[in-house]
Amino acid sequence: MIRVLVAGLGNMGRSHALAYHESPDFEIVGLVNRTAPDLPDALRGYALLDDFKTALAQTRPDLVCIATYTDSHADLAVAAMRTGAHVFVEKPLAATAADARRVVDVARETGRKLVVGYILRVHPSWQRLIAEARALGGPYVFRLNLNQQSTGEQWEVHKALMRSTSPIVDCGVHYVDVMCQITDARPTQVRGMGLRLSEEIAEDMYNYGHFQVLFEDGSVGWYEAAWGPMISETAHFVKDVMSPKGAVSIVAADSGGSADIDSHTRVGTLRVHDTDTGDRLIDLPDEPGHQELCNAEAALVADAITNDRDLGRHMQDALASLSICLAADESVRSGQPVKL
Repeated sequence: MIRVLVAGLGNMGRSHALAYHESPDFEIVGLVNRTAPDLPDALRGYALLDDFKTALAQTRPDLVCIATYTDSHADLAVAAMRTGAHVFVEKPLAATAADARRVVDVARETGRKLVVGYILRVHPSWQRLIAEARALGGPYVFRLNLNQQSTGEQWEVHKALMRSTSPIVDCGVHYVDVMCQITDARPTQVRGMGLRLSEEIAEDMYNYGHFQVLFEDGSVGWYEAAWGPMISETAHFVKDVMSPKGAVSIVAADSGGSADIDSHTRVGTLRVHDTDTGDRLIDLPDEPGHQELCNAEAALVADAITNDRDLGRHMQDALASLSICLAADESVRSGQPVKL
């Protein structure tokens, strides 16, 4: 049984903790949060500590799950691996490219498993989209966004996230990772733009961002992300891939609007347009929900540890997608394209 310490008990941390609680592969040895969180009944029996280093020393876990804010990911991951623990870390891997490389270097040096929380990689419908797009062949045009009209408590969560991470980095790594899996080509340049649409966030932060990425095989793509009460519901959901031979698109599932988080991962139906054979719809019923996807990530981690899986490509891909999104953020701030 894998003894796991969970650090960070926000939305994602609670979901990961519930996944470990339900799985026979794990034993939760402690939970860490700086403040006293409102926990579901299933998690209230576990030891709750407010200091990560103390918890790490006292529990000596086999695995540390890091679901804190992005700017703490690198230091916590390195500390965990230095004590001999494997690490699951929520995306983004780190706040800077240098910190991300430092985490990967320590994983390689210590031989510890490092899994980054790319939830779409365990989503069967998104993996089907990737397979259908690759079957058409490139070069590709990627059109992806994740815009959320957030208010109330959700807007407070987004404002807290923006103290360390912009929307195009926090959300973008998922969708850039999809682009990279489809094209499998090296990115060469990123061009970004953004705008601060609220006085409730720092002057050096923006809550609307858009960037374009160019790949070595000629593929191009854009990604757009925005948070806040002023964000439009129009065209908030675009998940589309085009190639010379056709296109693959997610037909937006019914949802409660852009604030419905599950709707951004839910596929429901794919529309495949083939220039030779015409259009076909692929229905994908019984898709996993958010908690089921976190359960699948827990299973992936258990398999990686128990069966000593080689995660070299996984770590390389995590670095690549984060580097693109950080370059986009740099381009937004400098007003200049960034070569990769």
